[in-house]
Amino acid sequence: MSGPESEFDLIQRYFAEPAAAGSAMSCVRLGIGDDAALLGVESGHELVVSVDTLVEGTHFFPDHPSASLGHKALAANLSDLAAMGADPLGVVLSLTLPQVDHAWLAGFSEGFLTLAEAAGVALVGGDTNRGPRSISVTVLGQVPAGQALRRSGARPGDRLVVSGTLGGAAAGLAMEGERRDRGGPIPDSADPGLTRLFWPEARLGLGRMLRNRARAAIDVSDGLLADLGHLCAASGCGARVDWPVIPRDPLLGRLPDTQARQLALAGGEDYELLFALPPGESLDLLAFSVDSALTVIGEFVEGNAVEVVDENGMRLDAEHVGHDHFAGLK
Repeated sequence: MSGPESEFDLIQRYFAEPAAAGSAMSCVRLGIGDDAALLGVESGHELVVSVDTLVEGTHFFPDHPSASLGHKALAANLSDLAAMGADPLGVVLSLTLPQVDHAWLAGFSEGFLTLAEAAGVALVGGDTNRGPRSISVTVLGQVPAGQALRRSGARPGDRLVVSGTLGGAAAGLAMEGERRDRGGPIPDSADPGLTRLFWPEARLGLGRMLRNRARAAIDVSDGLLADLGHLCAASGCGARVDWPVIPRDPLLGRLPDTQARQLALAGGEDYELLFALPPGESLDLLAFSVDSALTVIGEFVEGNAVEVVDENGMRLDAEHVGHDHFAGLK
């Protein structure tokens, strides 16, 4: 960025000092300040890499609170590491901004770095540019060799398990859309009912616990049915989802039943883990070891179809379409 404050001024002011403190972590050999970062991967481990980009107007509204946005941008990538059973090592951040906005940058960096510290991941590099607002995050992690969770591996007879509750982020987004239609005030990211939309949690601890236990896993970022479809396609099997036992976010109780069902099954950005648990693994012991409720919501079956059934085993009509990154916000 050109102007009175250069790119390096902004990095130093908002990101360099916290990153330097974080670089005391044993895996970071060299952090911000050189041409590239140096990270050490433990012996007997494999490197895990994920990148995600958030674009204004497609993934977030212009008035999305910046502290929440910093948190959410990192949480989405940490969720990918959780779905692989990986431990975070370092993160690289690229910001494109239409102009220098110190209040926005202060909030964004606070949200981003607070979560980074909590997750034990160091910000080790990045870039800033001028242009339409977008946020690109690349996170690096490690997992013991041969123990990474994958989408392939589920088998007929495995239990279909999900963590937490579903539909909260999508319900919050629907409420935000209504607020905008009414010309309401800027959203309150501290509203407890909107926690799933503004402050999502990556299930890193659960991901670690699923190593050598789950046969396959994926995070629910595009919607339950869409992500389950990806998992089934990679595993070469189908799945039955039991609608009555789906753990639903309390926010769905404010919506009509039809809309609530659609958001629970197809709403994105819950960042819960969906996984295949073989019959021999104890769900009770697993649930006791993590800080998230775990619910068996169905079973993997022969074939390639993903079906949703009611309490009588009758098939329900349900859209499988998940989040479309080219559709933009409504």
